[in-house]
Amino acid sequence: MIYLKAFLVGGALCAIGQILIDKTKLTPARILVSYVLMGILLSGVGLYEPLVNWAGAGATVPIIGFGHLLANGVREAVSTHGLLGVLMGGVRAAAVGISASVFFGYLVALVFKPGDKS
Repeated sequence: MIYLKAFLVGGALCAIGQILIDKTKLTPARILVSYVLMGILLSGVGLYEPLVNWAGAGATVPIIGFGHLLANGVREAVSTHGLLGVLMGGVRAAAVGISASVFFGYLVALVFKPGDKS
């Protein structure tokens, strides 16, 4: 049942993003930023955590889950380090994902020799 929940929630989040791409003039970059901000805002007011508890990876894997991760990192860092936690909490919480993205992006760039589409 947990797989079905994850599929439904993750699929719904992705379907909303695809509808926004197809039916609006929003660029994919703006939609991604909007999803991250929605994750931060929904986590800040306490509405996203119940969805994460119910749907698991379906709510944490899409980009909106990255916003949730940042918000939780800031919340924990502020409780332990005070105001300085606002600056370091999100980066500390997402450090592994950011590092992996940079490393694997560099590795793929070495293997496939990226260039312009022209």
